[in-house]
Amino acid sequence: MRSTYFRSTVILLLVVWVAHFSGGCRTKYETAVIIPQQADQLNVPGTKLLYAQTRKACEGVYTVSDGSDVFGNEIAAKWSYTAKNGTDTTYHLSLFCEPRGTFFVLEGRQVADSLIFVGYWRRLVNADVGTVTFVVQRNGAKALLAPDCCQALKPGDVVFKGKWGTANDNQINPLTLSFNRKLNPAPFQIIAHRSGGRTADLLPASENSVEIIRLASRLGATGVEFDIRQTKDGVPILYHDDQLNLRLTQKSGLIGPVENYTYKQLTALVRLVNGEQIPTLEQALTAVIDDTPLQTVWMDSKLIRDMSLIREIHKKYIAKAAAQGRTVNIYIGLPTETTLNQFEALPDHLQAPSLCELDTAIARRIHAKVWAPRFTLGDPTETAKVIRPQGFKVFVWTLDVPDFIRQFINARSLDGILTNYSAVVAHYHYVQKP
Repeated sequence: MRSTYFRSTVILLLVVWVAHFSGGCRTKYETAVIIPQQADQLNVPGTKLLYAQTRKACEGVYTVSDGSDVFGNEIAAKWSYTAKNGTDTTYHLSLFCEPRGTFFVLEGRQVADSLIFVGYWRRLVNADVGTVTFVVQRNGAKALLAPDCCQALKPGDVVFKGKWGTANDNQINPLTLSFNRKLNPAPFQIIAHRSGGRTADLLPASENSVEIIRLASRLGATGVEFDIRQTKDGVPILYHDDQLNLRLTQKSGLIGPVENYTYKQLTALVRLVNGEQIPTLEQALTAVIDDTPLQTVWMDSKLIRDMSLIREIHKKYIAKAAAQGRTVNIYIGLPTETTLNQFEALPDHLQAPSLCELDTAIARRIHAKVWAPRFTLGDPTETAKVIRPQGFKVFVWTLDVPDFIRQFINARSLDGILTNYSAVVAHYHYVQKP
């Protein structure tokens, strides 16, 4: 009797959630992708937040049966979190799959003796987006809720039974995921270009914004790269291009380089394409440390007049991360001879964690922590074999082609990849067998 009641409760909740997306209030999708929100549907009586050990146990590589023709044969599941200003933490289960840079972002709850997950899916290479709901019932939920769940799972122990829909239909398509094995445990940095991804990829936050930094780990990133410039009054800010333009900002009446304007002017008059303010370097680093699980920051010095100020901010946030018990590697990126000369003028440059995009001799001279060659200049594998045993990490940039991503990951010759498609790198890294 009791189990029948619980199953009925789960079914009722699912009916409510699915109905929410089948009527007049269904999200309308335009050319700019609008990410559908379902999380509120989890905040109903009878649901419980998932404990840390249950979240950890959900992580793994899953075999896809129903839905493999659309989402591929294997999906990697990985948790992340977002904390707004260091508080109010929300946990997300992301699923990474091929083809075409597809990912899912879910939130989960326990309902009676089952687990419910709701969220959205998206393809990064176009505007395809939709909703999804999963249920884990009976023995699978019991396995995930057990105190020793992280150690005990075997292939087939956990099955996610789901339904997914597109922008044009309800959740009528089946999607079944069966636990196969744990994620690849090898350390590897998946570094999101432009703080999380390009504005051109129709993400729900603008590139080089605080908002996209908070989104980056849900898209698969373990680190972010962002572009630093300085305003007329010397404030280090995040902005990629050398000019204010409609690719990155809304119409404002201002033209020319951001360096021509004070930070107060930019704050008052300029908004990024999705309405955000241009953030300062300190705001960006605060978001990384306080609000995300990100492990790596690549500070790309686009146009810097005061490297000593950048170094002071650098030291401040290394100390902040350490004080909070966070492991966050923050590197001053050196892309040109100009920034290299500015860096070498610092009295403590040999102690400053840096990332060198120039040749390996320079990387050695400045005691760089990372050598970061450009992908289009040639395969760095052989050089990496020499330099990695000498204590250097090797990141390659900017790599977006799935075949090359898979090739480098399978070769195990790198420590990280800078990419516009974190979800693709995450898929190939996490499904790789040790």
